[in-house]
Amino acid sequence: MLNDPTRCKAIKTAVIPLIEQESRMTKKIIPMALFVFMFAPLYSGASSHDAKALVEAGFHYIRDKASVSRVDMTIHRSDWQRVFTLKAWTLGDKESLFTIIAPAKDAGNGTLKKGRQMWMYNPKINRVIKLPPSLMSQSWMGSDFSNNDLAKSDSLINEYTHTIIGTERHEGKKVFIVKSIPKPKAPVVWGMQELKIREDNLFLEQAFYDEDLKLVKVLKFLEIQMLGGKLYPKKLIMQKVDDPEKYTVVEYKTLLFKESLPAGLFTLSNLKKPKR
Repeated sequence: MLNDPTRCKAIKTAVIPLIEQESRMTKKIIPMALFVFMFAPLYSGASSHDAKALVEAGFHYIRDKASVSRVDMTIHRSDWQRVFTLKAWTLGDKESLFTIIAPAKDAGNGTLKKGRQMWMYNPKINRVIKLPPSLMSQSWMGSDFSNNDLAKSDSLINEYTHTIIGTERHEGKKVFIVKSIPKPKAPVVWGMQELKIREDNLFLEQAFYDEDLKLVKVLKFLEIQMLGGKLYPKKLIMQKVDDPEKYTVVEYKTLLFKESLPAGLFTLSNLKKPKR
């Protein structure tokens, strides 16, 4: 039977087209596989790149080129409450100056930040103290804001890797949820931050997690309205997760954005006697 010419011809007629078809499919699959292999890293990195651009745009929207503002800061606890009035100047994303103007007993206390360096001034002892990096995460004037929070450090942009993990809606606009993980050996305190940034670059929420990824505190940006010539949150609330009665409210009374401010404003001498 194996040597039957008629049967052999029939087998060749049936099998050869199948082999040729499989060969053609293999030729198509291989280039497709190579395409996926070569370009998949580009697609996986795109969302990370877009997330960083989103965070950077939101950060610069909040900071702008330069600003002068007056805010009331209320530190609330279950058994007491304190209210400060501050005047603040910012220039770019690295220079900030804050001084307390009320109440009278605290007036003159100030904080200066230039890059990664920070100084505090106490008029009662007439002394300027330079803060080491280890104290940047400490509470500012007993509030729920750290020294770094108050200065809105750009370390959020440069020391973290950002990924968009979801979206939601707010007042008819798309909101991006961003997970920010510290880069290896980054000099930061938080084990993770989770951000909510609206499509028009407005920060809506910033959540802070410790090294064990346990939620510690949440900063909410509220009462968005026209302020300083653009949409801006009039009120910010920083609240500790483990104690609802422990929070700090910052409310803008005046806000003016500028193209620039004099470089001489952000000096140690001006920290002692800030220009009004």
